[in-house]
Amino acid sequence: MEVKIDGEAPLICPSAEFQEHYMEFYRDWIDSGEHIVPWVVEKDPSDFGAFLNFLYAEDSEEKLADPNKVPHSTYWLLNEDDLLVGAVNIRHRLNAKLLSRGGHIGYGVRPAYRRRGYASAILFQVLQIAKRMEIEQVLVTCDKTNIGSWKTILKNGGVLESEFTEENGNVVKRFWIRMSETN
Repeated sequence: MEVKIDGEAPLICPSAEFQEHYMEFYRDWIDSGEHIVPWVVEKDPSDFGAFLNFLYAEDSEEKLADPNKVPHSTYWLLNEDDLLVGAVNIRHRLNAKLLSRGGHIGYGVRPAYRRRGYASAILFQVLQIAKRMEIEQVLVTCDKTNIGSWKTILKNGGVLESEFTEENGNVVKRFWIRMSETN
């Protein structure tokens, strides 16, 4: 499935067809030495079939085996050259942990492709998916030091609610986006 909004680079559902693209994306993250986001990208995709099963294993309430988890879906962003440049994970609802840290949406752009508008494209498109899922308000969080991310969230209608300090001292900004106020 492809989700393409108003000429934007498309979000696609993960599939074996894009294995080579995904492996390049993953290696770029690993080689950068940076913290990988969203969390699903941290999973080693060496056994790509098992990796795809992992991505689809909790995409509905019926599939959840652990009551502490929430259903979530993952999409990948292709650029105009059909390179995989970003990933997004949308949680269908929140639990207590996600309410303070994580929120509904986690997204990341591979290091070599940042500052080209891909983060805005990912967030804009996944907000359209959230609308179709009938999520009325979306919580998006980011580290206070990640200025690019919080500017992207603000650009997409985010309203800062609060900051949360983690046990390690890291400060997390919490933004709400009302779906009725987005395009």
